[in-house]
Amino acid sequence: MTAEFYWPVRVYYEDTDAAGVVYYANYLKFYERARTEWLRAQGFEQDQLRDSYGIVFVVSALQVNYLRSARFNDALQVSCRLKKQSAAALHFEQTVERTSDGALLSQASVQIVCVDAISFKPKPIPKGMVLL
Repeated sequence: MTAEFYWPVRVYYEDTDAAGVVYYANYLKFYERARTEWLRAQGFEQDQLRDSYGIVFVVSALQVNYLRSARFNDALQVSCRLKKQSAAALHFEQTVERTSDGALLSQASVQIVCVDAISFKPKPIPKGMVLL
């Protein structure tokens, strides 16, 4: 299990619906950004993984719980914690919290799978990418 990683996000008008509440699908974008920044903090750029190793990561399973609403202009903190690494998959637990009051807004369990960048068939994570 790795240490928890945090990525700040500000809610923009484009993230909200007519009521000024973050549209549910946009939480998936927040989670994706945090995982990308977590990977970058580990020293891996996704375009370089594609170019050097011929791999990309795709979401293969996702469970999201929405607990409270984020609203326009809220400052959020998105967490990312790698819970498990198998031969071709990474399993993450993620949360979104509002920075001003620490309210837990959403929780997600996400599995991403390493696949060949051309065929999109599962491929083992390169040995140099041990992340746990």
